[in-house]
Amino acid sequence: MLEEVAYSAAYGSAQIDFSRTGTAVYRSSRVGAGLVTVQWLDAAGNVRPLLPVSGNYLSPTLSRDSSRLALTSAGDIWVYELGRESMTRLTYGGGYGNPLWTQDGRYIVFRAARGLWWARADGTGRPQLLTQSEYQQAPWSFSPDGKQLAFVEIVRPGEAVIRSLPVESDRSGLRAGKVEVLLQKPFPVRSPMISPDGRWLAYMSNEKGPYRVFVVAFPGAGREWQISDDGGTYPAWSRHGHEIYFWQFDEHRPQSQLMVASWQARGDAFVAEKPRPWTGRTIVSFSTTRSYDPAPDGRIVALMPADAPAAGQEHVIFLLNFFDELRRRLPPI
Repeated sequence: MLEEVAYSAAYGSAQIDFSRTGTAVYRSSRVGAGLVTVQWLDAAGNVRPLLPVSGNYLSPTLSRDSSRLALTSAGDIWVYELGRESMTRLTYGGGYGNPLWTQDGRYIVFRAARGLWWARADGTGRPQLLTQSEYQQAPWSFSPDGKQLAFVEIVRPGEAVIRSLPVESDRSGLRAGKVEVLLQKPFPVRSPMISPDGRWLAYMSNEKGPYRVFVVAFPGAGREWQISDDGGTYPAWSRHGHEIYFWQFDEHRPQSQLMVASWQARGDAFVAEKPRPWTGRTIVSFSTTRSYDPAPDGRIVALMPADAPAAGQEHVIFLLNFFDELRRRLPPI
């Protein structure tokens, strides 16, 4: 019926809409939108390619020793080995996301239908169910000892709860304990990130309007400290633990801005400095997952925009009486 309809390469959604009266509007493009490159990026703005080709990547996550990178591509989980420059596919068929390394680097935990799943990072064996739930669950972070997994459960539209799961890991695989509530409020709480020292839990919440980043003492009780003032999402701790990153949305910028705040503990208090922009480079941001991951040497792995199509290749097109054209070309059954 229509050709060259623009679409999101990351999510598959077409950029088209219809009115009830039969008018159609769509963005015309010869390529899918959302292709990104995976780069090493430092605070000075220096970049170095990590993956050789662009793609529809999501959720880049480094292993603890930074020798491997887990990420989502076209709805499946892959592991890229930096030294060998080779990719290993862990899942098939799509519908997977939010890969997370176990602390020992043997396994990847990820989101899929019916709960949380795990797979061997070397690609051997089949994915196995870790938890079973009728609700969507997404893993976010492990405690430093690897024995507690913090994850989000969407119990209904607009209501998200942070839960914890005891996890045992050995050569035979992963075994889950009893799920417990880690943080639950009358408003959605998401993206739970346990600090490297195991004392703090960063998360995002829209309790005060737009999403903002907060920190509480782990395991999620007591006073909370607000880290971002003008909106903030998807926090991440630096590997040495004395900086916290997050996205700050700005309606005047085409992309969100990656911010960082230095912090220190003073007794039982979490004291953060005023957040500052981490880099002037454009990093792609997504509304459902992180697009960066800090490395031990102070750099980050970042998803950055692929080269944009040449000017003049994209248009917004209106089609009047499009439903009449459908009836003409598709006779009633």
